Amino acid sequence: MWLKWIRSILSQLILAAIVLGGTLAIWIAYVPAAHGWLERAGVYDLLGVEPATAAEGQAPAARGGREVRVVAADVGTGTLNDRISAIGDGRAIRSVAVKAEASGSIIEIGAEAGHQVEAGQVIFRLDAEAERIALDRAQLMLADARDNADRLDRLRQSGAATAVALRDAELQLRTAELAVRQAEFDLAQREIVAPIGGWVGLLEIEIGDRITNQDTLAVITDRSEIQIDFRVPERVLAKLSTGMKLTAVPLALNGVTLEGEVAAIDNRIDRNSRTIRVLGRLSNEGDRLRDGMALSVTLAFPGETYPSVDPLAVQWSSEGPFVWIVREDKAVRVNIEIRQRNADRVLVSGKLEPGEKVVIEGVQTLRPGAAVSLAEQAAALNLSRGSSAQTL
Repeated sequence: MWLKWIRSILSQLILAAIVLGGTLAIWIAYVPAAHGWLERAGVYDLLGVEPATAAEGQAPAARGGREVRVVAADVGTGTLNDRISAIGDGRAIRSVAVKAEASGSIIEIGAEAGHQVEAGQVIFRLDAEAERIALDRAQLMLADARDNADRLDRLRQSGAATAVALRDAELQLRTAELAVRQAEFDLAQREIVAPIGGWVGLLEIEIGDRITNQDTLAVITDRSEIQIDFRVPERVLAKLSTGMKLTAVPLALNGVTLEGEVAAIDNRIDRNSRTIRVLGRLSNEGDRLRDGMALSVTLAFPGETYPSVDPLAVQWSSEGPFVWIVREDKAVRVNIEIRQRNADRVLVSGKLEPGEKVVIEGVQTLRPGAAVSLAEQAAALNLSRGSSAQTL
């Protein structure tokens, strides 16, 4: 009875040891941080084996065994970008609300809603019969005044008219000329022309409508360029300058990214929001943008320069991120802080210099001070993955 119970206990202990050993082997093989923990705990020293050999599942080897072959890439440099994003309102570079200078009835409309017009094009005509009559009358008065002035001038030369009479005639002639100019001006006001070239908005006026000089007849917008009105925090004021590049994404146009520039910066900061107003400018090629459209604006401000490494080189442990640097054919573990991630490079800070070799393949078999040799494909990989100086 006791013998059977002892055998059962031994079987369970053996099974537990097998499960524990398998779990430990998987942990060592797939968790890079395991080697450092086991080494700090003195397990490798107790067994007298190399961490690299234990991770590969090979027979134990004495310290100072063979070199670990790894693939390494150069440490480069990159500039940390400070990006500011904001939502801005797009507006046409010029927009004019067209109003009449006089009251009257519409007798002709020379523009269509949504169509383009040229500067100076007649877009509305008002009834002008009274103004034509006034012009004809003024022209008759001008002709009479001119004849009278010519007659008195001839009489003055023969001594039959006084100088005072001639001056009165010349004054009447001048007054008649001004009356003609006024009549011509009043007649010209019956034609409403486009002050700028651009696109006509929706029209609310029909032929026969009577309008006054307070009514808005049409809105014309020149959207060959679009201005973006947005705000940025005051902390970037020292970095702002007219002409600097910006990127704009219209919220209504998926996948469309446009390049523009800062056109103007306001001269005061809003005390409530601690922001400053900025005006950007975009070219509207293809006429895709509209006045009033919302756009997401991004400004990139160059910052400090940091070492950059391949993303494959960054490893993690309980202490945080680190990389393996090859120095004098030995593996050196360097703790880092990640400053910025990109698709192909990572900006970091730590005790590493541009041009040093950082391990990107074979990191699972490394320990501090382990002898390493670089694989032949490392040089080709360096050329394809990055350069020594890169701006993110």
